[in-house]
Amino acid sequence: MKHLTLSQHFFLLLLGLVTLAFGWILLPFSGAIFWGAVLAIVFAPLHGRLAVALGDRRNLAAFISLLMIIVAVILPVAVIGSSLLDQAASVISRVNVAEIDFAGKFDQLLGRLPAWAISWLELHEAEITATLDEQFKAGIAQLSDMAASYAVNIGRHAFDFMVSMGVMLYLLFFLFRDGHTIAARIQAAVPLSADYKHLLFAKFVTVIRATVKGNVLVALAQGALGGLIFWFLVVPGPVLWGVVMAFLSLLPAVGAAIIWGPVAAYFLFTGAVWQGALLGTYGVLVIGLVDNLLRPVLVGKDTKLPDYLVLLSTIGGMALLGLNGFVIGPVIAAMFVAGWGLFANSVEFRDRVARA
Repeated sequence: MKHLTLSQHFFLLLLGLVTLAFGWILLPFSGAIFWGAVLAIVFAPLHGRLAVALGDRRNLAAFISLLMIIVAVILPVAVIGSSLLDQAASVISRVNVAEIDFAGKFDQLLGRLPAWAISWLELHEAEITATLDEQFKAGIAQLSDMAASYAVNIGRHAFDFMVSMGVMLYLLFFLFRDGHTIAARIQAAVPLSADYKHLLFAKFVTVIRATVKGNVLVALAQGALGGLIFWFLVVPGPVLWGVVMAFLSLLPAVGAAIIWGPVAAYFLFTGAVWQGALLGTYGVLVIGLVDNLLRPVLVGKDTKLPDYLVLLSTIGGMALLGLNGFVIGPVIAAMFVAGWGLFANSVEFRDRVARA
């Protein structure tokens, strides 16, 4: 192997330093840049068809694609977010003024317990009652403080959010307009053979599209179905719980059942048998079926990842990176599988590594 000259070493060092510095400068807008790139990749096929229809008018095609995303994605999310805040405030208010009688519901639940459990509870009634009352009040106070804190933070960071949203939309316009050129330059800069680059970049794009498209569609379906049954059963805050179920449905296998399962059990234990049976049956056969049918088709089929790897990478990604992790986790898993697949199938490359 030919040794690098001092000048080349210095250039590589300088290149590494300016790259780190550039990343550090962009760090405050990392979320906006990430989601701008994700949206550009997801909607690239739609934009491509639009660009072909409009001919050489790339600016107009990019502007129309951007406008479609604002109307189809951003505005609906803003409306749902506003309804979510209203219902969350309403539920907390009803709890604070005792309109929702948790104590009465708890007594009703105790009446459904077997005789031996009731006898044990009667012996420790004073201690348990005091503990539950104290924990309930502390929980409500903490919930109220949290809601107030979020409201203050939303107001305090509203300007930052609007700036990040503006950066994302601004970047998205140029990614639509110049995306092919940018992608070609990135591929040219990666020091791999053309076959490797083609496979890895194709896998990268496919996994992002499949993960976002599949998980978002499953989340919307499960959240809407969950909110609908909660509305039918007169559960307070159906939009709130629907959004929570949609968010939790990003976790494969468990997801929305974390919410509707305990509510169904509560109905059954408090004597609302038909409500509990209906919610449990609906949750398994309708909400659960959406996850079991759609997710493998929309996510697993395109990513070619086994269900357990999708589950682990999604949960791990979200644990480390928050909401961004539900995209980044499966992408890393897919690149890991693809990279080791290339290594295993390339005898020549393995032999070179072994001789190095």
